[in-house]
Amino acid sequence: MTFPEWTKPGVFGALVGAVAISVLGFTWGGWTTAGSADKKAQNLAAEEVTLAMVPVCLNLSEADTERAAKLATLQEASSFQRRKAMMETGWATQPGTDAPSQDLADACLVGLELDGS
Repeated sequence: MTFPEWTKPGVFGALVGAVAISVLGFTWGGWTTAGSADKKAQNLAAEEVTLAMVPVCLNLSEADTERAAKLATLQEASSFQRRKAMMETGWATQPGTDAPSQDLADACLVGLELDGS
């Protein structure tokens, strides 16, 4: 079987075009792989859960009998130590978990509005 003379350059052109379109699509076209879309969805879900838990954290702080002492500890802590201090209060522990969440601690600190920080 013989192929026309233009077949070989046509096939190579189609392959080069497919590679070029793929590169352009993934870099500038907004295409994503299933793995990166999954990762993005997981991050977004984690952020939304954290935001939904901030009112719980603030309610825990309001109901705490040792609130004044814990708030004083938080205000005395440097900005670098506040997350750790917030986690030690127990307010940043999500219901059903044993360990406090760093992201929830940061969000709760913003919600408490300690001396403008």
